Amino acid sequence: MGNGAMGIGGTIIVFLYLIFMLCLGAFTSKKIKSASDFIVAGKSLGFWLFVMLILGSTTSGMTLLGVAGLGYIGGWPTFWEQIFVPLTCAVAIIIYGYKLYEVCKENNFLTLQDYLAYRFESPKAMRVISSIAVLTTSLIYLVGQYTAIAIVLKWLLGIPQTQALFIGAVIVVLYVLLGGLYAVSWTTLFQGFIIFFGVIIITPFVIKSAGGLSVINTTMASIDPNLVMPFFPQQHPPYAGYAFATPLFLVSFFLLLALGLGSGPHIINNAIAVKEKRYFKWSPLVVFVMYIFIMYLIKISGMAVRTLVVNGAVSLGKPDDALLVGVKYALPQVSWALFAVVILSAVMSTTDRLLLVIGSCIGWDFYKQIFRRDASDKQITLISRIAVIIFGTISFLLAIKPPALLAWLIWMGIGVMLTTFVVPVIAGLYWKRANRYGAIWSMVTGYAMSIIFGAYAQFVKPLPVHFSFFPFLIAVAVMVIVSSFTAKPSENLIKTSHTGYFIREK
Repeated sequence: MGNGAMGIGGTIIVFLYLIFMLCLGAFTSKKIKSASDFIVAGKSLGFWLFVMLILGSTTSGMTLLGVAGLGYIGGWPTFWEQIFVPLTCAVAIIIYGYKLYEVCKENNFLTLQDYLAYRFESPKAMRVISSIAVLTTSLIYLVGQYTAIAIVLKWLLGIPQTQALFIGAVIVVLYVLLGGLYAVSWTTLFQGFIIFFGVIIITPFVIKSAGGLSVINTTMASIDPNLVMPFFPQQHPPYAGYAFATPLFLVSFFLLLALGLGSGPHIINNAIAVKEKRYFKWSPLVVFVMYIFIMYLIKISGMAVRTLVVNGAVSLGKPDDALLVGVKYALPQVSWALFAVVILSAVMSTTDRLLLVIGSCIGWDFYKQIFRRDASDKQITLISRIAVIIFGTISFLLAIKPPALLAWLIWMGIGVMLTTFVVPVIAGLYWKRANRYGAIWSMVTGYAMSIIFGAYAQFVKPLPVHFSFFPFLIAVAVMVIVSSFTAKPSENLIKTSHTGYFIREK
């Protein structure tokens, strides 16, 4: 094995981190006594466990590398992403989480699919449709996360990509298998603090190495004056590949990230596992501030590397390597191990949550709720663990040679979240008229339309907005029209599901 960029000492630090993650998984495995323990940690998440689980579930390795890469090519017009994504954390807690917590606690629900099946009186159809969407988006996301693991370990440890991928995949799968959400939450607490403080420590050196913010802005403006503007001119098709962030596009981007990403089960399910509802009061603000702070530092670091490239200080193969190249240039070798751990923490904190969502989807939503209603907790947990192994293996194999359209697939995954989950979740929580038929047809139509529009935008003709915008509007229309012309839900269901135009009941 080569020593890579970090040397033997750095390699040892990274492996000690990976071993620590495994030990934490083994320790928390003692808490697994039931399916509820495995899937939602017995609904016992404290404040910081909850905050860091939301932060870690949203912050991925591709986020850190991709945000720097987007800053590198798109400059300041792409800064809206760093507002919209932190908003998804706040939205997931305030708009979705608080009410879901109340309903799920009263009815002992463990997953988002439990809520949808109950609210829309569809124990099988809604559960199957939503589970298919969950598995689709989670698998796409997993391939992206494993690819990020391979990129980082290959670059920093100097080992072949397949070997790097195997090491990361095995570690994550093992501690999820061992400890379920207990392991995921405790490892994510540790990983979340590493991400937050690691970015704060590392990125200022990268920014300073380029001459500071004024030099960065001057250099970016010399490349294209629009790189230091709030958005690119409204022009379609864009005058350059990086000039996608036009005002019209940003409207669709807001819906995609602020609403769509937050509806993803790997994020929204965390609200079901909270110990006390008082944690919902301050957690949205705390996670928003933490997230926006680290994301802007990473964004500016990407622009700093662009400045270094223009000034001839470094060279860059592809934009997603910007943060790696910047750290290597600006920091001494001894600190690269810290950077490796930061990136791995970001990757693992999302990957483990995705794997657990897949496991609970197969074990709880399919096996228990559809195929074997009398299944024991032991059987449910076993099926969930088998699903984690199978899907962990599938995503590992796909990531060995990731598809050329990986980035498009990841954006497709988020688009599916927006068009499939947002309408039934928001309508179910806040609109008393929303019923089974509206929800089913809205989900089916949104899912199908997102694939159609996504393929059209990628292979036929680019759209002036993100492709999910039109399918989302279609899904909203289907929900409203179908629900309005079919039977109302019962008053008892509306009352027990806390449906209405409020967040907190008086």
